Amino acid sequence: MTKRTHVSVLALNPAVDISYEIQQLLEYQKVRARQTWYHPGGNGINVARALTEIGVPANCCSIIGGESGDLLLNLLGDTLGDRHTSFRVTGETRLNTTILQTSPPGQYEVTSVGPEISADVLTKACDCLLEKTADGIAVLTGLLPPGVPENTYRTMVERINRQGGKAVVDSHGEALQQAIEAKPWMVRVNRYILEMHMKQRVDSVQDVATTARKIQLQGIEYVCVTLGDLGAVLVTADNSYHCNSPNVHKLSTVGCGDSLVAGLIAAAHNGETPQQMLHFGISCGSATASHPGTELFRRDELQAVAKDVDVTQLDI
Repeated sequence: MTKRTHVSVLALNPAVDISYEIQQLLEYQKVRARQTWYHPGGNGINVARALTEIGVPANCCSIIGGESGDLLLNLLGDTLGDRHTSFRVTGETRLNTTILQTSPPGQYEVTSVGPEISADVLTKACDCLLEKTADGIAVLTGLLPPGVPENTYRTMVERINRQGGKAVVDSHGEALQQAIEAKPWMVRVNRYILEMHMKQRVDSVQDVATTARKIQLQGIEYVCVTLGDLGAVLVTADNSYHCNSPNVHKLSTVGCGDSLVAGLIAAAHNGETPQQMLHFGISCGSATASHPGTELFRRDELQAVAKDVDVTQLDI
């Protein structure tokens, strides 16, 4: 991609993320939190926040509800500015909980379902995304809320393709399967979702790349598989690449995948190579891991993290 284009994100099921740091989770006992954090969250909101932090002004079309939706907007403040368009529904925006245990180290997450979305509001949010995207990049990410058909991402990929845009899909299950059939520009999954989607186990980095190639050959330009501490693999039409995960003091994994997606998109948006895309994506995701709760990376941290990131081409 050589020209700078619009980037837009669809956030159908945003959330307020509440994170607690505790010493140890004890059955049937009250545990006092050492620290508590409140952040605007949900995959789409996180991707839009991360892109904005990098310097790529991303439009965001979201659906919110109730007092928790008001809290989400207050937590966002002017982060996205007038690039954020939200649509109201009855019910309450999700409240998600992350518990960070220090002894022994552990992370526990509880994700709520979200409010029912009417067909009318869904249409408005999707039309908003298409209008904001034009022939640019559109990000379809996150759990589909109640009332939203499983073929929504597929339909959106088809509409984005028809207007000359590039769709990025980060999902799972039936929504992912159908979206892949519509041939998005980029797909991001983790190892577990890859195994569930392909119905096979993948043990090594080479296995991951070989399996991801099967998805890429269905007409997708980029397939990225994140591997936690082992980094990530990016498969393109020409090559496959692996990038290590740098050694950072990991506090929370919430938002790491969203940050990586933002890094991939930002690098592509700036016309960089697949190797540079993967390098920058891993840098963003790893920097986020060094923050508690759903606090994302800061732009001034990326250079230091990037020094320990290496991309290698795989023999596939």
